Amino acid sequence: MKKITLLFFLFLSFGMGKEFKGAELRTKDTFTYGRFEVNYKASKGAGHTSTFFTYHELGSAGIADWNELDIEIIGRYTDDIQFNAITPGQSNHEHHQWLRFDPTVGFHTYAFEWTPEYVAWFVDGEEVYRQTGEHVATLDKDQKIMMNIWPPAYASWVGVLDNRMLPFFAYYDWVSYASHSPGAGNSGTGNNFTFQWRDDFDEWDTNRWAKASHTWDGNNSDFVPDNCVFRDSKMVLCLTDADNIGYVDHNTPFMLWARYDSDTVTVMFSEEITLESAEKVSNYRITGVTITQALSQPDHRSVKLAVTGIDPENTYSVVALGIKDISPTPNTLMGQSLNIQMPPKWNYPLKINIGGDAYSEWRGDQNWSDDRDYGQIGGADGHFPGQSISGTTDDVIFQSEQRGLVKYQVRLPRGRYNVSLMMSENYFNESGKRIFDINVEGIYIARNLDLYAEVGAHAAYTIAVNDIVVQDGILDIHFGNIIDYSLLNGLIIEEVPTAVDDGSSTISDEFYLGQNFPNPFNQRTTFRFRVPRDSKASISIFDMRGSKVESFLNENLAAGSYVKTWNAPVSSGIYFYKLDVSSQGRVFSDIKKMVLLK
Repeated sequence: MKKITLLFFLFLSFGMGKEFKGAELRTKDTFTYGRFEVNYKASKGAGHTSTFFTYHELGSAGIADWNELDIEIIGRYTDDIQFNAITPGQSNHEHHQWLRFDPTVGFHTYAFEWTPEYVAWFVDGEEVYRQTGEHVATLDKDQKIMMNIWPPAYASWVGVLDNRMLPFFAYYDWVSYASHSPGAGNSGTGNNFTFQWRDDFDEWDTNRWAKASHTWDGNNSDFVPDNCVFRDSKMVLCLTDADNIGYVDHNTPFMLWARYDSDTVTVMFSEEITLESAEKVSNYRITGVTITQALSQPDHRSVKLAVTGIDPENTYSVVALGIKDISPTPNTLMGQSLNIQMPPKWNYPLKINIGGDAYSEWRGDQNWSDDRDYGQIGGADGHFPGQSISGTTDDVIFQSEQRGLVKYQVRLPRGRYNVSLMMSENYFNESGKRIFDINVEGIYIARNLDLYAEVGAHAAYTIAVNDIVVQDGILDIHFGNIIDYSLLNGLIIEEVPTAVDDGSSTISDEFYLGQNFPNPFNQRTTFRFRVPRDSKASISIFDMRGSKVESFLNENLAAGSYVKTWNAPVSSGIYFYKLDVSSQGRVFSDIKKMVLLK
């Protein structure tokens, strides 16, 4: 966790007058080495984090004795988790890990193994990251197990909190501990850990856990015991305002944004809403536009409206009313109007000067937000004016950067793109000083990238990624720092042209099956496809063994684009969906993989 270095302010139990109230649960006992595991659903929303970590309470030696191991889920992200080992002197060893799922949507199991030789982090039983550096040996102090929810004062880290969205709730299902017992254990890597206990939070075990009541500089909340609640076999941590503490919600849901793309208007709400109210078409109005379907998404916050009659050149507003949240006593949105944002109109190639200002045909950099079409998240800009860069004629682009960024996002119409990421090592003069990963649309395009080792200092380095598919209207680039911090200097995006039907092309040239969305999905997903002319089409679902699970559609369709929804009657796992189209005596098929997570 990010904390200030002035240890005397770390655990104050007085002056409880902050605007927000958070919560923390901690063990009374301390532990040294072991496997620490938790199953929880993190809270969603910018400006705060919900956590699981171990921490050595400081004594007279102060930060010279700092020992801490973190799992941080920051509510602004939908595909990221942060790991950190904080060692004596409060030295951070952060890593942002890309996730295949949104950790604020459902329960997942996270763990870390702490040993004298390594610290390894796990997601749903799979090791995803490991540290073995010299700093690991300094993690030798006894630590308490802790969980908390709080709003840091560092907007560049967690974003800006919108207090209209309060309260935030993080739900913890269970926590377990296994001691480190090399060669003699029954769990963990190599069975080198021995299971000791698991708490399912059926009630508050006061012999094991204590609720916190303190704060520190850099924490915009006070921790209050009433915001740590045991309910329905879960431990719930609450982040509230000062007047509505506890596990209660008196706030009405409201629309955060609405955006149009490909005959669909996506509406995002401030909190989880009921399926019944979300999918009632009459709860939405768009003047001059027909809404044919309202489909709730797996995050239970967003709704996709299938629409006809929208002209992208015009402006529209969507009105929502009768939308209910999931509180025991539901709060109802009585009526709200919001402008619908239209897709951006890019001239390709789209060029962005990351960390810098507009330059020639290059757009200037900016922070990402819901009302912007591109920008960085989590970084800090750096500048090296006048620095000569080898291997390029665009020195200016490589003289500015965003470092430590977690994501870069660009709104793009659904389609295929060629993406070039431009980087230069302008700070370090030896290899091994900066190493990071890059993931584009769920595909790792660079692992353990060391720019100096690749091309040396002050030299242009470009990774070209061709034929990237964007399905959800946003190009997602994720960075995972391993040593020091990631960086990016420039970004070029080119649209991959699609074939135009001149009446002579074959069905295989015109046929298209898109990736299902969302993917992974929970219970319900949609398939988007195109048939070139009047055709008979069918969709079949297969499991990993190749056995057919279900067939549907099986209809004669007119030429055009279609979206079909599937409610999965099967358990979690990997499945394949196949589209068969027959037309003019020819048959064309395509098959793609999808992941069901219930």
